[in-house]
Amino acid sequence: MVNLVIMESPSKANTVKSYLGSSYKVVASTGHVRDLPKSTLGIDIDNDFEAHYINIRGKGDIIKELKKEVKKADRVYLATDPDREGEAMAWHLAIALGISPEKTKRVTFNSITKSVVKESIKQPREIDMDLVNAQQARRILDRIVGYKLSPYLWKTVKSGLSAGRVQSVATKIIVDRENEIRAFVPKEYWTIEALLRTSEGKTVETKFYGLEDGKVKLELSNEAEAKKIFDAVNGKSFSVLEIKNGKRIKNPAPPFITSTLQQEAARKLNFQSQRTMRIAQELYEGVNLGSEFGGVQGLITYMRTDSLRISDEARDAAKEYIIEKYGDKYYPETPRVYKSKANAQDAHEAIRPSSTKHEPSAIKKMLTNDQYKLYKLIWDRFIASQMESAELSTVQTDFGCAGYLFRTNGYTVKFPGYMALYEESTDEPVHSDETNTRLPEMEEGDILSCDNVTPNQHFTEPPARYNEGSLVKFLEEKGIGRPSTFATIITIIISRGYVKREGKSFVPTPLGEVITELMCENFPDIVDIEFTADMENRLDAIASGDDTMLDMLNSFYGDFKNELDKALEGAADREIDLPEEETDIICENCGKKMVVKNGRFGKFAACPNYPICKNTKPLTKSGDSLVEKKAEVAPMKCELCGSDMILRTGRYGSFYACSRYPECKFTKQKVRSLGVSCPLCGSDVVTKHGKNKTVFYSCSKYPECTFSSWDMPTNEKCPTCGGMLFRKKGKNQLVCKAEGCGFKADIQGDSAADSIEE
Repeated sequence: MVNLVIMESPSKANTVKSYLGSSYKVVASTGHVRDLPKSTLGIDIDNDFEAHYINIRGKGDIIKELKKEVKKADRVYLATDPDREGEAMAWHLAIALGISPEKTKRVTFNSITKSVVKESIKQPREIDMDLVNAQQARRILDRIVGYKLSPYLWKTVKSGLSAGRVQSVATKIIVDRENEIRAFVPKEYWTIEALLRTSEGKTVETKFYGLEDGKVKLELSNEAEAKKIFDAVNGKSFSVLEIKNGKRIKNPAPPFITSTLQQEAARKLNFQSQRTMRIAQELYEGVNLGSEFGGVQGLITYMRTDSLRISDEARDAAKEYIIEKYGDKYYPETPRVYKSKANAQDAHEAIRPSSTKHEPSAIKKMLTNDQYKLYKLIWDRFIASQMESAELSTVQTDFGCAGYLFRTNGYTVKFPGYMALYEESTDEPVHSDETNTRLPEMEEGDILSCDNVTPNQHFTEPPARYNEGSLVKFLEEKGIGRPSTFATIITIIISRGYVKREGKSFVPTPLGEVITELMCENFPDIVDIEFTADMENRLDAIASGDDTMLDMLNSFYGDFKNELDKALEGAADREIDLPEEETDIICENCGKKMVVKNGRFGKFAACPNYPICKNTKPLTKSGDSLVEKKAEVAPMKCELCGSDMILRTGRYGSFYACSRYPECKFTKQKVRSLGVSCPLCGSDVVTKHGKNKTVFYSCSKYPECTFSSWDMPTNEKCPTCGGMLFRKKGKNQLVCKAEGCGFKADIQGDSAADSIEE
């Protein structure tokens, strides 16, 4: 019997292939094969929102090859990702490939390990149409919003803009925070610190708390209040009023879900969400650990999940590891079980290592630096989540002087528990008098001398701008999007120019603020947090079979259409004055700060006095800012006037131009040697760029020598005729172009052609 397994990722397919026997063939679809068309809405709104899917352009060859494999197979396992997107991908594959229902089997792998793959393949199921419809509903909803709102923005703001359902809310959240910061009025407050010394000469720092009588807390709002206390206690002795010793238990954080992994990777590793998810995908799909560790292994469970559940096998393995590594006292009396949120999709486990046999330090040399950092973070968090709580010894000491109360808090770690391995970080600033320094031995009634008293002025600070971790946390708390979409949301609002990064923080651009104002005025539901969260809940209900796609879309579209019609009626009367983004570059012709403009080849700096002053400069990104791009001087002189040549970019790729342009218009295309000899004249073959920056290859003496090719020439010889072999463009295949030969071969292993970078 021939069994065909279709996955979406070639790397994951290679991993699974190594686990299954010869009766299984594993191939990859390289992502979706069908989608809505880009050029039209693709939704028949009047016919129950029927979606008109088409085969994705460029996927024709893949679909053709997959159809051949399906015909040869007795059974087809659709093993795409174990989430709604993966379920929809499996459904689209079944339709595009014409697989009969009796031949179609759906399998999912929570982790890519041999045992999980073999066990899952024994338990196939039908395609879950509730999950498919939840994905379809989201896709249709987002398509309607994007394709209907974007033309409104073109009419009112400028052409080329686009709007998105969840992205509009995310932009508004960042705009709202910026408005809070602008509206913030700082308030003055004071603190008083005292450095005390015991009779044995040990020092202790303490802070003013309030009145000694009744231990009333007192806020100091101005210098006069602070000075009154300073004058009263300065130079006087302090007495120990009370010492309270206590015990505090700190429990470990639960294992990661998608959102908390993104937050913690941002805090501890400075990873952006997109980077975190890309690396997690690599760890899930499989890494070659060498023969010592069983070859290619999937190192973590599926990374798109909001469930805190872990399997009994994983819990038992963690227990065994903890006891062996740290001892019995580091494992709790009863195993830890964490409860997921009410709306969590519990189809998958929390994110954890696939096996406790792959300790990070043991496999570090087989991982990239980023893979190791993220894997260790996931490992530490999971193991710590199963460990005993930490026990802290706390102490609170109150000092009295002149009727005023000063207080010091501190703690020492009595038993580290899980803190021996891991401690969760936070985005919130720490405003606490508590320290982990050991306080000197003191008793109630002791008198301490005062070395120094320092009053300090402070001002309250505005709320912090959102960063990668805090924005993800807010989106999760409010139910906006799903953890698997957070990285995409952030990427989109930045790429569209609605938000930019300043350091680690997100700041709205003038364009983002204008669009948010328009959306709030005309489409309040689209940018309403509660409305967006309710849409997510309804998508969850569709996935669980408690709601239908049609009911959900009908309830949304009626009000949305009314808002859209009303907004379009008034669009002609709106004149949006879009602020221009200033740079720090000064125009040398008229002394004004240049502004950012968008051209065919990206952003550039232009003088605001255009058309009187037509000065422009190329821009490049330096950190989070746009700066003037300094021209790269070429190792050649202009062949017409002898001036320096500089590197420029045009629609056909990079080229060298005379630095005296436009007075001298001499140009020369930038080429790179391929390290291959021309088959006609023996000169170097170089890479060149054609229309739309497509790469082709030609003789360096072109047009004197006429050799050129879209396929990449190699130094390998045809085993049939001895001619030059070419690497077929877009394919992993070598071909001979000698007349009458026709030799073809798939590239295996480390072919010489494999090492040449196109």
